[in-house]
Amino acid sequence: MSQPFTFTLKTVDVDGEKVLKERGIKVGGRVQQFIDSEVLRRCADYVPMDSGELIRSGIRNTTIGSGKVKYRTPYARRWYYREARFQGAPKRGTYWFERMKQEGGKEKILSGARKMAGAK
Repeated sequence: MSQPFTFTLKTVDVDGEKVLKERGIKVGGRVQQFIDSEVLRRCADYVPMDSGELIRSGIRNTTIGSGKVKYRTPYARRWYYREARFQGAPKRGTYWFERMKQEGGKEKILSGARKMAGAK
């Protein structure tokens, strides 16, 4: 026969907004700024390059901390999705964001973000 037991449940009020702000996790916070900057930096070797305008468009059109990296040129969409013969390093070509993540970028970015947020 099991023994009865008693317990006391104490409530703790947590201000979720305050925690997110302190950790820099909110949109616009230091962690999101780090992630956006790292995505741009790590994608640069994968983005097709002729004059470098496509890479620069990512820098110009991305609001660091927004969580949205934007490459805006008349040919950005076409070069992201359509196969083509790109000049330069063998990494350059279509699906540059996905390939950067697959080749270790995702883990490195997340590791850095965890450290910035105070995770152990």
